[in-house]
Amino acid sequence: MSSGVPSYKNHRYPAEIIAHCVWLYFRFPLSFREVEEMMLERGVIVSYETDRRWCLKFGQAYANSLRRRRPRPGDKWHLDEVFIKIGEVRKYLWRAVDAHGNVLDVLVQNRRDTAAARRFFRRLLTSTGQVPRVIVTDKLKSYGAAHREVMPSVEHRAHKGLNNRAENSHQPTRQRERAMKGFRSPGGAQRFLAAFNGISPHFRTGRHLMTARRHRLEMTVRFTIWDQITGVAGMPSAA
Repeated sequence: MSSGVPSYKNHRYPAEIIAHCVWLYFRFPLSFREVEEMMLERGVIVSYETDRRWCLKFGQAYANSLRRRRPRPGDKWHLDEVFIKIGEVRKYLWRAVDAHGNVLDVLVQNRRDTAAARRFFRRLLTSTGQVPRVIVTDKLKSYGAAHREVMPSVEHRAHKGLNNRAENSHQPTRQRERAMKGFRSPGGAQRFLAAFNGISPHFRTGRHLMTARRHRLEMTVRFTIWDQITGVAGMPSAA
């Protein structure tokens, strides 16, 4: 087992069951109870509370491992923010993607002002470990103010029509938000979205751009990577 694989010590279920439940939850718009039912159909008795604990414990670890295997981000970043409702309170989800549509980071914040933009810029520089050549945003003035403070040497293009890539990247989150009937807390939303945006895109291949044969080959590669980062590859079937 590679050093990057999470430890399953003291878990009653084998790694392949744990990894499969986590995959189901983050890949498809399913509740924990629906994952429980799907596993029961396969003859595996596992409670929805156990599914929830597995996703909390292993989801982010899997997402981090997948991110480490991605190519270095492009030098053109697209940033955008949308509101999300947590309970009856409006919060803002900040998102950055590179020119290929790969999610660089997401951050749930209370506001969409300069302080929030500055915080997100600094988080991005830390999490990616690099400085972009260009950032593309909408015309929110907070971006310009934060840009001048945090990365003044980076070219900033502020134009609504140039930022479709970041706006489109919100769609899977919106779909999941509807399926979950909203998020319950800011911390819970941040934890879920950090793992979700690390795992779910790994299995979205742009199917409409591929032949069926090419899609099957690509998915085979991606499932192989999943087995490697979860530790299922090469492990015995019982823990």
